[in-house]
Amino acid sequence: MTDVAYAGEELIDPIRRQRIVFRKTAKDTNGDLVEVEAFYQPSSVAPPAHLHPQQEERFKVLSGSITVRLNAQENIYCAGETFFIPIGVAHEMWNGSEDETRLLWQTRPAMHTDDFLEVMWGLAQEGKTNKAGVPHILQLAVIMQKYRQEFRLTKPPLIVQKIVFALLAPLGRLCGYGATRTLKGK
Repeated sequence: MTDVAYAGEELIDPIRRQRIVFRKTAKDTNGDLVEVEAFYQPSSVAPPAHLHPQQEERFKVLSGSITVRLNAQENIYCAGETFFIPIGVAHEMWNGSEDETRLLWQTRPAMHTDDFLEVMWGLAQEGKTNKAGVPHILQLAVIMQKYRQEFRLTKPPLIVQKIVFALLAPLGRLCGYGATRTLKGK
């Protein structure tokens, strides 16, 4: 593993049955965007409902179809279609079809999204998550506190997340958990 995301790097999430390939990183675009090509296997599992407090996302379906739940409303997008997720809007997506789905996925501004993806997908790829794709709670606290501007869960309520992660993250760091590619990851 490298310390910095690079164009052409591939990450696999065996839990959610997804694969991404970086096309453009924050470094490549002077922080304008992160662009990945995402591959969702048939009957892939959605990540938990989440939002991006300071970023928007744009997707183009290159092949197959993807189901998107945006603010509790479900839509299916097919090859050739595009969709947009505004800043701060709760969403989740998955491939509910019998064929692989391929998307072009852009996140703007880039912020530290490529680092966050490397950490989360890297842990899943290395088998350092549970069956739901979630790392150890102390590791999760460190990660969620570091990347709170890029990614936020919709549940539990934000105030609960802030309190829990603020309390657990220092303990996680003391136990050797990190939020970079050089993770302890038990």
